[in-house]
Amino acid sequence: MKKIEVTLKNVVNVIREFYKPTKHHFLTLNGLAIDEQTTEIQWIFSEYAKTDEIIVFYVDVKEDDVIPSIVEIIPSAIISQREIVDMFGLKVEDSQSGLYLDEDSLAKPLSFGCAI
Repeated sequence: MKKIEVTLKNVVNVIREFYKPTKHHFLTLNGLAIDEQTTEIQWIFSEYAKTDEIIVFYVDVKEDDVIPSIVEIIPSAIISQREIVDMFGLKVEDSQSGLYLDEDSLAKPLSFGCAI
């Protein structure tokens, strides 16, 4: 696995320069709760020819940060972005909540310290 740190300001440009639709497969946008204030956001890719080699772009975010959207580069990313909104309660540019959770569901169930 190759892990590359990015910033909220440069992540879209970094992914735009990296991503080649005929070469790379966007696997998912993932979140990892680090502590009560910090979540690591990961944009995960593989190469079609080397599916066992994973490339991860990551940034640590706080609850008030807005995660930039990569939908203009990879339209299918909208699903993963909306999942981050629902599961972690984070803000992702142009991504609404309400895709995965019902109205009576536990709010941001994957955030740090959330008891299920």
